[in-house]
Amino acid sequence: MIVEMRTYTLAAGRTAEFLKIYQTEGMAIQLPILGTMVGYYSTEIGPLNQIVHMWGYKDLEDRRKRRAKLAAHKGWPTVVGKVRQLILTQESKILIPAPFFDPMKAKTA
Repeated sequence: MIVEMRTYTLAAGRTAEFLKIYQTEGMAIQLPILGTMVGYYSTEIGPLNQIVHMWGYKDLEDRRKRRAKLAAHKGWPTVVGKVRQLILTQESKILIPAPFFDPMKAKTA
C-alpha cells in the first residue's frame, strides 16, 4: 500500500469553515471513491492553519483510477469551488512504506 499525504495551508482562521464544508459535502463524495482514509487532521502546533489528509492506495495505478473517478463526479467541482477560496497552498506527497513495515498489519503498543 502507498499513502498520499496532502497538506493544505489555509487563510488564517478558516480551518473550521474548511472542515465543515468537507464534513457536510465532500466526505460523502470522496470516501466511496477513494476508499481508504488513513487520517484527516488539522494542525495545532507548528505551522498553523493546515489540513493534512492521507489516503491509502494499492499502488499508483489504483490512485490514478480513483482520482480520475473523483474528478469526474458531478458533485465534486462544487465542493472544490467552495474550499478552493480558503486554500493558500497545496502540497501532495506519495509515501512508500519501508521494507519492514506492512501498513495493513500495523499494530500499536
